[in-house]
Amino acid sequence: MSRRLVLGVLAALLAVAAAAVAWLNVRGEAPIPPDARPVAGTPAQVARGAELARAGNCATCHTARGGAPYAGGRGIATPFGTVYAGNLTPDESTGLGAWSPEHFWRALHHGRSKDGRLLYPAFPYPQFTRVTRDDADALYAFLRSLPPVVQANRAHALRFPFDAQPALAVWRALYFRPGVFEPEPGRSAEWNRGAYLVRGLGHCEACHGERNLLGATQGGLELDGGLIPMRHWYAPSLASAREASVADWPVDEIVALLRTGAAPRGVALGPMGDVVLRSTQHLTEADLRAIAVFLKSLPQVERPAPAAGPVTPARLAEGERLYADHCAACHGAQGEGAEGLIPPLAGNRTVTMDPPANLVRVIVNGGFAPATASRPRPFGMPPFAHTLDDDQIAAVATFLRRRWGANAAEVSAREVTRFRAAASD
Repeated sequence: MSRRLVLGVLAALLAVAAAAVAWLNVRGEAPIPPDARPVAGTPAQVARGAELARAGNCATCHTARGGAPYAGGRGIATPFGTVYAGNLTPDESTGLGAWSPEHFWRALHHGRSKDGRLLYPAFPYPQFTRVTRDDADALYAFLRSLPPVVQANRAHALRFPFDAQPALAVWRALYFRPGVFEPEPGRSAEWNRGAYLVRGLGHCEACHGERNLLGATQGGLELDGGLIPMRHWYAPSLASAREASVADWPVDEIVALLRTGAAPRGVALGPMGDVVLRSTQHLTEADLRAIAVFLKSLPQVERPAPAAGPVTPARLAEGERLYADHCAACHGAQGEGAEGLIPPLAGNRTVTMDPPANLVRVIVNGGFAPATASRPRPFGMPPFAHTLDDDQIAAVATFLRRRWGANAAEVSAREVTRFRAAASD
């Protein structure tokens, strides 16, 4: 085969691949009508949209620290660089003031901006694509009702080739499928409502789903846990009794955790504490119960725990000494805690979870449950980042993971260094 023929075949294959990628990025999209214009929503839509914005926790990402609500500017650290959230206020030049409901729907459903550019999935349109058109219109109406803020959108700081639209188009062709929420026959209306909130606006998979090297959620077992990129918190599996399954919890306890941040068998810390603070505590009782019913029903599959391996007596003795000096006064000599105030460490799933990211993060940065309307002054644990070095933190963590009936793997100083060095915002 001549060189010219080989080049011709390669060029044809590249053309076919490019055409396939282009088609996969526009499939299902209806063209925006030329007369699409911004519209004001009804009072009922605005009120409904405010509830939906809380369910989607929109303000957290779209509000910079110290900035105006929903005006954007917050940097979202990813393994590929930093993505900056956009201005959602109705300013004409820098926000959504010139967007029509059709443009907003396309952004949620297809991940495309008003000017046609592809959006990065740090904006969780892989989950938002399931939001109904009526809910999208209500959310749009709420955002239109906000005070306009003039704040130009900051350019993303992504590494090559992730900063290029063609690379994003390939990613979307591989991993993104526009979808709709389809109620499951045979399930109750309450269960389907919970599924809609968890899989759609709640975008729980964005944290609780395992991701591949290109940042796409893996699929497979639903909400099976994953390390949150760049923050080094582990969003535990909701399908594992060893991690964060609530299959055996009463519905009322799940509702209590989502509303107050605390329940008899768990406390929301770290990123989940933020979710309770800014989102779930504001949801209606009916929506919280629907979420609880759905989460209880998740299929449960256990993955084998890593081999515990031997730990030297000297290492355990060092951890025990550090525990007695720094922890026992609050958590108790037997790790029993104090009911309603201090979580027990004996039998605590956070202590024995793999990877031990959350245990390390709590020891390093402290443990602070969200201050909610129902629980405005929760008990907090001080940080030990400046009191204990990485080797000492590893020793006390290892002691906790091998005491009171636990038999989890040793924590190394190297793991502590890795998990403590995470993005702060």
